Amino acid sequence: MCAASCRNLNLMAEPEKPFATPRIRLDRIYTRRGDAGETTLAGGEPISKDADRIDCFGTVDELNAFTGLACVTAEEAARQAPQLGTLVAALRRVQHELFNLGSILATPPEKVHPKQARISAADVARLERDIDAANEALAPLSSFVLPGGCRLNAELHACRTVCRRAERLLVRLARRESVPPETLQYLNRLSDAFFVWSRWANALLGCPEVLWDPNFAGQGR
Repeated sequence: MCAASCRNLNLMAEPEKPFATPRIRLDRIYTRRGDAGETTLAGGEPISKDADRIDCFGTVDELNAFTGLACVTAEEAARQAPQLGTLVAALRRVQHELFNLGSILATPPEKVHPKQARISAADVARLERDIDAANEALAPLSSFVLPGGCRLNAELHACRTVCRRAERLLVRLARRESVPPETLQYLNRLSDAFFVWSRWANALLGCPEVLWDPNFAGQGR
């Protein structure tokens, strides 16, 4: 069989990608169109910048930024604890998933394309597997934990709290407009993942967990 035929067979065997490849060209950053406090959704509809939908996927974007920060810290910490490479890969994946989530939230339901990027049940299931795998290595908790122990732990807790805020905003949006159920499931599961990952980071780096002590407050001392 010739090399060209082999290449053709490889192309034929390549699985079809579930989402369309973005066709975006950003050659001009400011347009002045939003100076009056309005922007547009993916379908071109004008919308106020303080609308629930904008607030929702804007917070998802904020979460993506915090996730990127934690990913960089995890990369640095992986020099000390190579097992954190698994967390680095998971956080990178989550960043792409959060952008997919932002894409579907930025599009009116009636304008969603069949191959548009979105969150799926498979993404939720993958997070559940990640949580279970990391949690197996952790001791049961006897108290609530506070952010700290190491920088990575604290940054993952910051991700967790921003994720919960995004979830609350999405719940509010879902009362008024149609949102895919997988989006709520994903954010709910992701906040749990950040919590477990924060504990796992401390364990791998040999940092003690900061347990909540109500008597450590000023009145208790």
